[in-house]
Amino acid sequence: MDRSTVPGARCRAAAALAALVAGVALCAGDLLARDFPFGSRTRGVNDLGNQYVPLHAHLWDLLHGRADGGLLVNWQSGYGSSFLPDFGTYLSSPFAPLVALFPRDRIDLAVYAITVLKIASAAAAMAWLLLRLRPGRWWAAALLGASYALCGWTLAADYNPMWLDGLIALPLLCLVGEWALAGRRLVPGVLIVALAWSANFYTAYMATLGAGLVLLVRLSLAAPPRRQALAAAGRAVLTVVLGMGLAAPLLTVVYLGTTHAYPGRLARFHPVPAENLLARLLPATYDYSSPALYVGTTALLLALALPFHRAVPGRVRAGWTALVLLVALSLQWAPTSLAWHAFAVPQGSSYRQSFVLCGLLVIAAWHALSYGPPGLPALGAAGALLTLTVAAASRTNLVHAHTWPVLLLGVAGALTGLLLLRRSGQRGRLAVLAVLVLLGAQTGESAASAAVASGLRLKHLDDYAPWGERQRLQAAAIARADGWPRYRTDPGREQTVANDPLAVGGQGAAYYSSLTSDVLTRTLTALGGGWTSGGRGVQSLDNAVTDVLFSVGARVHSPPDPHQTHRPEDTAAPTVTRRDVPPLVTVRARPDEAPFGSSPYRNQELLLGSRVYTVPRVTVRGDDGRQVAGRWVGSGNALTGPTITTSCPPGTQVNLWAPHFSGTARLTGDTDVAVFRFTNGRALAAMEPLGRAPASGRVRIDLVPDRPGRIPPGAVGCLDTARLSTAAARLRATGATSVTVSDDTVRAQLPAKSTGLAVLAAPRIAGWRCAAGDGPARPARQYHGLIAVPLDGTETSLTCTFHPPGLRLGTAVGLASLAALLLLTAATAVRRRRLPTPAPTTPPAPRERVTAAP
Repeated sequence: MDRSTVPGARCRAAAALAALVAGVALCAGDLLARDFPFGSRTRGVNDLGNQYVPLHAHLWDLLHGRADGGLLVNWQSGYGSSFLPDFGTYLSSPFAPLVALFPRDRIDLAVYAITVLKIASAAAAMAWLLLRLRPGRWWAAALLGASYALCGWTLAADYNPMWLDGLIALPLLCLVGEWALAGRRLVPGVLIVALAWSANFYTAYMATLGAGLVLLVRLSLAAPPRRQALAAAGRAVLTVVLGMGLAAPLLTVVYLGTTHAYPGRLARFHPVPAENLLARLLPATYDYSSPALYVGTTALLLALALPFHRAVPGRVRAGWTALVLLVALSLQWAPTSLAWHAFAVPQGSSYRQSFVLCGLLVIAAWHALSYGPPGLPALGAAGALLTLTVAAASRTNLVHAHTWPVLLLGVAGALTGLLLLRRSGQRGRLAVLAVLVLLGAQTGESAASAAVASGLRLKHLDDYAPWGERQRLQAAAIARADGWPRYRTDPGREQTVANDPLAVGGQGAAYYSSLTSDVLTRTLTALGGGWTSGGRGVQSLDNAVTDVLFSVGARVHSPPDPHQTHRPEDTAAPTVTRRDVPPLVTVRARPDEAPFGSSPYRNQELLLGSRVYTVPRVTVRGDDGRQVAGRWVGSGNALTGPTITTSCPPGTQVNLWAPHFSGTARLTGDTDVAVFRFTNGRALAAMEPLGRAPASGRVRIDLVPDRPGRIPPGAVGCLDTARLSTAAARLRATGATSVTVSDDTVRAQLPAKSTGLAVLAAPRIAGWRCAAGDGPARPARQYHGLIAVPLDGTETSLTCTFHPPGLRLGTAVGLASLAALLLLTAATAVRRRRLPTPAPTTPPAPRERVTAAP
């Protein structure tokens, strides 16, 4: 039967049922786990709460005209960051704008609803594809479509909502391959490729590889003449190239954004043992570092039965079985794993391509079922293989006590349903009962697996509370203090999530993204800042000098987050400290362009242009009073209460810089405690203010380390706040008289006869061009990591404009691809018009009838 004879109504029915089953099962799993929004447990694990939800909140602000900045520049994070690469990486999905339909304080619910909608859409897309690959029962396509959408990869990674676009892209790109085989629908195919690559280029790349492999198998099974095969492959390649070309305005910006990003941590690929790989085929298992291959017991049994199903042609059995095995092996080999991940070892799980193998397992299962339910010999062979899989998996720590009842449920439901289906001849009441059993088993098994994955994930990953009273109070305090662009309002050092400025407002240093710029991380680190996530999660720095340098005129101080500290909630409202700071644009008449050194105190003075610190020698002693060699603290079991002793001018503000120390510190006799967090390669502790030096000038700092760490030479800086006020007043007097900021442009009016350097208090990321007065715009200079423009005394104005690197190139490629697509479409239309019209007496070709499904 020709696949074009499958009625569209059956495809639509299968897609709707698949979406319904997937959505209901996912929500049921969250209900069982008591997860948000059905219970008290947060869903905001790892980057979902720390990164993606705040980014969606910023998108909400953009769509409602409430954000500081626009599509090109995000003025709220990292003292000014390029936003288009973040948009292209995290927010360019066609589903993302749906956040605008929800209230701002329900942003967590908005992201959850989008997650459910994406998973339901993936189920619908796979169900539609299966019926186009080969005719079969519509309800069976729906069952397997839901199996794919609720695969183990989804249940393990649904806290990465942007990756779910790849889950949708795989069946859609396979459908594009079908159109290439048939030589039709070039324009829809190109648009689907463009949409997939724009939505999330990372998983779209993997989905494109998977779809290409499916197309190769389809060509090998159809075995057309070489010329036709090459033509079909050429059409597929052309479709992908044109689609990627249309997506180029985003792709080039994201690519060049990664080249300017802080490099982060280096990682190496380590394949998991074979038994761990097999264990992840079973329901209700979870492991962050192994491939999540669960597709439901019914789909797994069918895929295992395919090689033994005699009703399926031998070439079909061999082709799809070989593809599944080859892709499974490619997950375990370093070179092919690297190829799957765009030749960059991921910083995290090394099996992000697992959804492709899940899709291939489902396609194999479809070919086993669409030729008729497997008989007892095939099911027996599949059962034997499943038994061996279970036996191997039982030796791992990935199989838990709750795995067994869920597995038994799945096996019983799958075998009962398939045997009833075969006995019924796929007609009558017995067939309806079989369908209900299979759908019920699939829904229950997936819901239970989702609940188990959610609970185990919370035990393995950090988590963050959804929007609540703490964020509401923070946002209200920031809104009252906000004075942008006259000065910045920093949400504070006591962060709730790493992207606090995006979540609650303000314009701070904190910023967490895979595209955090190298210049931002290095500049703030040189000034005493801290970071997490291997340098890509820059933190706010509570320091008076850097507040002056970056025009932070208001700083919010909140009580510690009870969700992170596990302490009773502090209902105290946040407080705001204010400071007279220079404008965003200042003038340095005699800039000191000596490079930064090892001391953040001296680096701050270099950028400020004034000496404001005393940096005394320090002595580090253990609790036994002996001086610590090498200033190591918390190593072994000898030190439980080390101290730092030094001297500062009376009344100066004592700051401690200990980037490689983890624990707490406080001035002796003081109640305020500063927290330092250091993890080798992952987190660097920020400089912290501890209080005022006593009248005696003798300073003692009590340390409570929670792991081995080191106190560096020059750890203590004594800040003369009177000198700082004088320096700030001088910068205000010589700085810009007015500053206006739009999405991508900063304009400033300068005092007459300004000479030296005009410095914009924003990191000099790639893409800034500036013009002084009526002069031409040139690439901005860098002054210790900040944007700088030379002045010769004749200019009274300054204009800096940001153009994301790669946007012009991407736009040119996009326009060329659009022109090529239009030209090809026009040429095809002209060629079809010139084809001879068949005689009116020619009867239409007969179409094979399709038997209605129960």
